[in-house]
Formats: sequence, C-alpha cells, structure tokens
Amino acid sequence: MADTLIDEGMADPSIDESMTDSLLEETMMDPMAIDPAASSTSTAAELMSFSDGNKQGLGWSEWFRGWYNVIAEFFFQRIVASHLENPLPLPPLNGVTCIVTGSTSGIGLQIARQLAEAGSHVVMAVRNTRLAHELIHKWESERCDHSPLLEIEVMELDLLYLESVVRFAKNWNALSKPLHVLINNAGIFSLREPQKFSKDGYETHLQVNHLAPTLLSILLIPSLIRGSPSRIVNMNSIMHFVGFVDSEDMNLNSGKTKYTSLAGYANSKLAQLKFSSILQKKLPSEAGISVLCASPGIVDTNVARDLPRIIQTAYHLIPYFIFNAIEGSRSALFSAADPQVPEYCGMLKTNEWPVCAFISHECRPMNVSEEAFNLETSRRVWDKTLELIGLPADIVEKVLEDEEVECRYETKH
Repeated sequence: MADTLIDEGMADPSIDESMTDSLLEETMMDPMAIDPAASSTSTAAELMSFSDGNKQGLGWSEWFRGWYNVIAEFFFQRIVASHLENPLPLPPLNGVTCIVTGSTSGIGLQIARQLAEAGSHVVMAVRNTRLAHELIHKWESERCDHSPLLEIEVMELDLLYLESVVRFAKNWNALSKPLHVLINNAGIFSLREPQKFSKDGYETHLQVNHLAPTLLSILLIPSLIRGSPSRIVNMNSIMHFVGFVDSEDMNLNSGKTKYTSLAGYANSKLAQLKFSSILQKKLPSEAGISVLCASPGIVDTNVARDLPRIIQTAYHLIPYFIFNAIEGSRSALFSAADPQVPEYCGMLKTNEWPVCAFISHECRPMNVSEEAFNLETSRRVWDKTLELIGLPADIVEKVLEDEEVECRYETKH
C-alpha cells in the first residue's frame, strides 16, 4: 500500500510486503474485525450504549474475561507470534527521528538500538544519561568497521518528576526539529509493594505509566506536526483487561478502592488507553499524527526487578512462555515503522471507532477490553488527566493553533 512515509525514505514498497506480511490488511476494510466483544453479538455501538457512568468497577464477567485474556497470552503468546522473525526486520529509517523513553534497559534498549541500526536518528530519553552513553559506545564497538556511525543522542528525562517532562519537551521543541515517532516505553510495575507517591503527589504507577507520558506526548505535538506523518506509540499491556479507572480516584487514595500494586498497574494502563483514544479523536486528520498503543506480550525485562524474589525466580524458571526483550520490542517497532499503520489509524478515525489502534505482541490489531469502549468514562479520564498534569481542557486546540501554553509544572526562571 502506498504511504507518504515511503516517499520520505522510511520504507519502500519492496520492503512493505515482506515486513508486514499483510498483517493489517485483514482489518483495513472492516474495523469490526477488532471488536473486543467479537465473542458475543454486541457491536461497538451497543457496547457504548450500555456504558454506565456510575459504574464502580468491573463486573464478574468482565473480570473473568480479563484474566482469561491475561492467562491465555501467557501460555500461548509464543505460539501465536511464531510467524514473526526475531529480531523484527525493519525498513531503512534514514531521516526518521524517534524519541524512546526508558531506553537503557529491557524493551526500550532493544527498540532504541534496532531503530538506530536501521538508520533512524534516535533520542534516548532517560534518567541515567551516563549509562546511555556507555551503551552507545558498546553498540558502536560491536559494529563492523565499515558500518556508519549510529545517529543517537541522549537527553535527560525523569518521569517521576513532571517538571523534568516539561523541561525535556521545551528543550526539544526549541530545536525546531521534526519528530516522526515518539515511543512512550518507560514504565514500572512494583508488584506487592506498598503504595508510593511521587514528589508531585501522584501514585507512582499512575505517574510513570500514564500522567508523565501523556504530558510528554501533548507537549511534543508541535514537533510531531513538523514531522508529519508521525506517530505516538504507547507501550501498553494485556493487563489493561483487568483494570478499571475511577476518574475521581485515579490516585487510589480515597479509600473507595483498596490499593494493590496490581490495581495500580492495570488501572494506569487502561487510563493510558482511554486517554490515547480520545487524543486520537481530537487530533484532526490534517495534523498527520497517529496515536496507537502496543502490547509487548509478557516479557522478562527490568520491570521484574521490582517483583519479589520468588516471582523473579519463577520468571527465569519458565523461559519458554515469557518473551525476551528482543521479542518484546517487536510490537513497538512494528507500530513505529510499518507503513500501513497511519492508514489503519486513519480508517479507525474515519469510522469513528471508539478506541485507538491497539497492536498486539504478534504485530496484529488486537481486541481491547470492553471497559476501554466506555466513551463516557474515557472522556472523564481525559478531563481528569489534564487537570492532574496542569494543562487546560482545550490544550489540543491551543497547541494546534500554536498558542503559548503554560503548565503548572513548568519551572519559572
């Protein structure tokens, strides 16, 4: 399929077919093919009509189906993704600029390295800049003598401080450079840990997995427009199926819901998906920005460093079922580089699909949870998220009109 990114050197038609293997074509003409209620007779419209604005949590049937999806992915992900090459072949990405958060370990490291080796200009947005520079030196030393130097730069970004996010975005936008792909990869899952809050006052899963990448995405819209057609790729999770977001208790500190780290993680991923869906709707087609989420599968990465030792041991005892970081990076790389993705996202937008594109660990459009279809709660999550990150309700309109926007987390000099 033709795509404007092909004309910019991101890919060529000969690579298109071998890379995608027509994975998106099966749903290009029929968005209902990715209906999360496909197992029933419900349509997306019916799901939305049954949305309950006063819903207090997942029903038993939703909870059961959610965990069924999580368990099924764990046991069968390697089988259903067996058609994919490892590492995933990428088209030439010369002239394409990508920002990758959390790129000094795990999936993010593999994403950054593979994008750079494909010719992309990669910006490693990380807390530990020294480690990032050491990694770049290591990657260069492992390449053959005649290979061109990797085009990688390092910028400091700490998602636990929203001030750091604002500073990063302002510094990048000030360069007036185009941004073609933003990959919000960094995330945490502190299983069975007590509830923790950032210095900004937010539960850490909520801030790192949702609020900070959301703030970064919105503030970088000017650069994404300069790089149009461009993409925002949010690393999500199958765990969103067991999440539920109460817009009045996103911090999980009101006492209405008992906090668990599992709830904190799953809810943050669902919040990210809901916000992304509304953002995709609010961005006009002429902006040329595709918003999508991608699930890496269940992966043995440094996210496991926060798990209890017995859980970490179990991770290493069952390697067959769990992806390594290279395998886990494939859905994000596919979302960032496949030339059909913008067309697919545009089709969903044209058909007023209630959720944004969601790419699975097998690099195919994936069913999302029924709760993700609840547009009423998605709009509430949108409004509350903007309030929490200190941006006005009409932020997208202001950014598109190139108006000056102030965030309360911006440092005043």
